[in-house]
Amino acid sequence: MAKVLVGLSGGVDSAVAAALLVEQGHEVAAGYMKNWINDEGIPGDCPWEQDIEDGRAVAKSLGIEYRVIDLIDAYRDRIVEYLIEGYRSGITPNPDVWCNREMKFGVFLDYALSQGFEHVATGHYARRRTLSEGSAAILRGADPNKDQSYFLSLMTQRQAAHALFPTGEMLKPEVREVARRFNLPVAEKKDSQGICFLGQVKMSDFLRHYVADTPGEIIDLAGKVLGEHRGLHLYTLGQRKGHGVASPRDGMAYVVVGKDAAKNQLIVGWDTPDSQGLYTQECTVGSLSALNEKFDTQRLIDAQPRYRAKAEPALLEPIEDGKIHLKFQRPQRAIAPGQICALYDGGRLLGGGVFESTR
Repeated sequence: MAKVLVGLSGGVDSAVAAALLVEQGHEVAAGYMKNWINDEGIPGDCPWEQDIEDGRAVAKSLGIEYRVIDLIDAYRDRIVEYLIEGYRSGITPNPDVWCNREMKFGVFLDYALSQGFEHVATGHYARRRTLSEGSAAILRGADPNKDQSYFLSLMTQRQAAHALFPTGEMLKPEVREVARRFNLPVAEKKDSQGICFLGQVKMSDFLRHYVADTPGEIIDLAGKVLGEHRGLHLYTLGQRKGHGVASPRDGMAYVVVGKDAAKNQLIVGWDTPDSQGLYTQECTVGSLSALNEKFDTQRLIDAQPRYRAKAEPALLEPIEDGKIHLKFQRPQRAIAPGQICALYDGGRLLGGGVFESTR
């Protein structure tokens, strides 16, 4: 049996993870990562106080120690600044993936190890296995509709070796049933839909608080001015709604197909496979993280460009500066610099990286 610190978020998945570990006989304590309290008055609901109380109630019902761990400064340095600077520079960052690498299995894991714990457990829908040579592997979760291995794609081998995912072997309805069996206070609590630390704060409101609006022209692919945008950082490739340009054709819709940062222009086109800039078949991926094996040989893998996207076959080719070139078998829609690409061998996560460019 192991000594495990469970990251108790206040939701049902992490609560069930804690309950299962207790049932299995591990020495379990719970820790709430206090990351973001919205003390700057950004409009929206940031329910951290309720989450702390829900976590405390779960820990009490399980008879385990409960700690509230203040990680606000580290979070601001590692996640909030990354998010702000990413949008300022015109890319589309993914704070949820970086949160797992830098916080849950970064700062939080370091804290756990310093306190004598052997593992950190979370409620992620993913599975961990030990390969024949002894390294830790991460597999897709048993529930294909809830699989969250994509969000773990930048984790290191050291982090994976200390990670536990008790709910990853279960389907979501089974998790709810276990919560009811243990009579957990959060058994019927709705799943959180908010980004990593924002809660129900709108991303546009968050960005407006930190990044000044810089209005500019909205143009089509022929260069015709169609309207005015509020700031390039507020739009992302493939965006269909909220760009402010009405679509004059029946059954057709304008989508964002590009940004010209030098001219501060937002480019829109039709949402069709032949719309220039919207679809791409080749791309460069950098900032690589490999779980079990290096990306140093040409091979066919499965690449997942977004959380809700399907993993698609792609030819991986190592290139200079520790980056890789991917050539998908089929063109992919709206691949934007800054987004995370998760790489798989079937159901096993190989690692991931950050889209840098398309070509």
